[in-house]
Amino acid sequence: MRIAILGAGAWGSALAINLSSYHQVNLWTRDSHHATEMIATGINQRYLPHYVLPKTITVSAVLTDALKEVDFALVVVPISGLRETLRKITVSRIKLPLLWGCKGFESSTAKLPHQIIQEEYSGFVSQYGVLSGPSFADEVARNLPTALTLASKDPEFSKQMAASLHSPKLRIYTSRDVIGVEIGGAIKNVISIAAGISDGLGFGNNARAALITRGLSEITRLGLKLGGDLKTFMGLTGVGDLILTSTGQLSRNRQVGLMLAEGKSIDEILAQLGHVAEGVHTTQSVLQLGGQLNIEMPITQAVYSILHERVSPRSAVEVLLNREQKTEVY
Repeated sequence: MRIAILGAGAWGSALAINLSSYHQVNLWTRDSHHATEMIATGINQRYLPHYVLPKTITVSAVLTDALKEVDFALVVVPISGLRETLRKITVSRIKLPLLWGCKGFESSTAKLPHQIIQEEYSGFVSQYGVLSGPSFADEVARNLPTALTLASKDPEFSKQMAASLHSPKLRIYTSRDVIGVEIGGAIKNVISIAAGISDGLGFGNNARAALITRGLSEITRLGLKLGGDLKTFMGLTGVGDLILTSTGQLSRNRQVGLMLAEGKSIDEILAQLGHVAEGVHTTQSVLQLGGQLNIEMPITQAVYSILHERVSPRSAVEVLLNREQKTEVY
């Protein structure tokens, strides 16, 4: 197949490298200087510096060139750039099936990716879905075994896309639960920050396990209220992604938590990372939605208090771990 990957961050570049073994890939970045660098060096020095881009990948900063004569587009820009990217596609008048790998909530509207798709793209084409699951860009670029979920309201479309993208090292499972897949992929980043803070403070494995487990409860409560399926939160894009992001050394959101525990400000941390850490921007939207739906989300509240209310990490986590005794509920 011929695929346009829109977004040349670490995840977009890793997918381009992986999928180029079986498909023709066009990799688009909106930054012309970034495109020039990648073409000249054969490496995405900014976001994935340790991997050579195969010569079969065509890099471009011109969207219409990237979309020309491809079978579908895979959008992996940050959630903050999704709406703008969709508008550029519609302006181009090139109609394509669409997958997205964006995670989180749009900060200005607290909307999930599928809601933005419905507003900006559903009148343009009818075939679209989300690709998500436990995966680090570094390991996908190395072609290490990875399993993802492709969810679409159109089961025939998801089956067709999954069969096309599936390979021996990249297993693709299908689902119809778009909302559940998106919720799992979004909120796990918030819980990962909390887990990183706990680890950074030296609270140990027991505390981390408690945070992950109770974090899954928060994800599930909100996800079910928004229309997600319980089975989704017990699968790859729920507990699977949560465990990976909360424990893996390559997790940017966990790194945010570790550095918060060191006493660094969030501005210092984001400047040092040089990458988007979705959980930082997702926390406020998740807490807002939880409040609107009358859902208790103490871990999210704790992370929010550290990021936005200047509460010390130690105080926030100790409050969490010393909450009143109660029966475990989901």
